[in-house]
Amino acid sequence: MAVSEFLPKEYGYVVIVVVFYCFLNLWMGFQVGGARKRYKVPYPTLYAIESENKDAKLFNCVQRGHQNSLEMMPMYFLLMILGGMKHPCICTGLGLLYNVSRFFYFKGYSTGDPMKRLTIGKYGFLAMLGLAVCTISFAITLIRS
Repeated sequence: MAVSEFLPKEYGYVVIVVVFYCFLNLWMGFQVGGARKRYKVPYPTLYAIESENKDAKLFNCVQRGHQNSLEMMPMYFLLMILGGMKHPCICTGLGLLYNVSRFFYFKGYSTGDPMKRLTIGKYGFLAMLGLAVCTISFAITLIRS
């Protein structure tokens, strides 16, 4: 059985959006690497200590922005992949909203003021809620069939 027999053709958009997030995540990782050099935080130190580094908060905010994105990634991918099987266009739109909001979440966090992560980044949570609804809808369809 070919993949195209059970996945809608629009599912390709879901795949593209998920891959786009992978590139966004790589970019965030490079930003953390740059912050390590800029603020003199050597590997394998995960978070800088304020008593040892005057720029600890700035580095930690960059690191935390990326770390939070990594923490959310499994749930995002799962909801995109499953919800997109029934609602590929809706999940594509919600996934794009999530990706864009994650970029601004990271940029806001990287300023050193954690509250700035929510200026636009807060809309990512709305996208995740929408993705959860799409995935639940898919589950209900499977149960009823």
